[in-house]
Amino acid sequence: MPPASSTAAGVFTGSDEEGVARIAAVEQWRGRGPLRAGHTYLPGGTWSDIEGPPGLLAPWARWRHQRADRLFVLNVPMLDRNEDGVPDEGVRELLGQGARGAFDGHFVKLAELLVTLELPDTVVVLGWEMNGVTYTHRCGPDPAAWRAYWRRVVTAMRSVPGQRFRFDFAPNRGRDAVPWTECYPGDDVVDIVGMDSYDQPAGLSFWDQVEEPYGLRAQVEFAARHRKPVSYPEWGLFRNGDDAEYVRRMAAWFHRYRPVYQTLTDYCPHGVWECGLNPEAARAYRAP
Repeated sequence: MPPASSTAAGVFTGSDEEGVARIAAVEQWRGRGPLRAGHTYLPGGTWSDIEGPPGLLAPWARWRHQRADRLFVLNVPMLDRNEDGVPDEGVRELLGQGARGAFDGHFVKLAELLVTLELPDTVVVLGWEMNGVTYTHRCGPDPAAWRAYWRRVVTAMRSVPGQRFRFDFAPNRGRDAVPWTECYPGDDVVDIVGMDSYDQPAGLSFWDQVEEPYGLRAQVEFAARHRKPVSYPEWGLFRNGDDAEYVRRMAAWFHRYRPVYQTLTDYCPHGVWECGLNPEAARAYRAP
């Protein structure tokens, strides 16, 4: 395992150019050295969104190129209309189309754009929180088709000359709508086993979050069995308010398990810099 200091820390403050600009302000406030993980999200309304708006990605490319040790992390939806409440029957049909290759070309275009922007080593968080119900790219309606579709997307993006992408499989912590293990598409098409892990539900302690079925311990043990590193693309406060103990416990977890990167979601109610609701957690986050 790499030393703990090799974990790239990040704070998500927005997807656009203003979000890039805020990183320096957060670094200064944090007072603990550079934030090496830059993390943003492609919109998922249309296939053009998923092919990668150059105006969104270019500022992140400039940020990435300023330091060799920086890491660019990009959440990529697997389907358009991704937050439109598409019913399960429609999702099942779309996953089947994807598994048969209907959408490969959109992901080739995204991969070509990333290589053109000199972002060939992007960490791609593909189809995140697939075990939940929020997104059209969810796994639950047809796990077998979802797995096959993930494999098609990764194969399409890896076909582009010059790419060195790493693909991050990042479910919600816990069982949610379907056990995330049912969605895992295979070691040959996954490079990192991630997890989005917020401080919820209300009353659930950090150790409950560790030990719950499909929780944090299940993630690190699953990753170890599959010889994969871990990551935490999204984490932050939520249902338990200004919970400094949660922040301290997450920091200790990162120190122990040495993720490739971890990114705090900073807007309210999750955050500690932009969000003034959490002063005790902010102090815990800034502590050495």
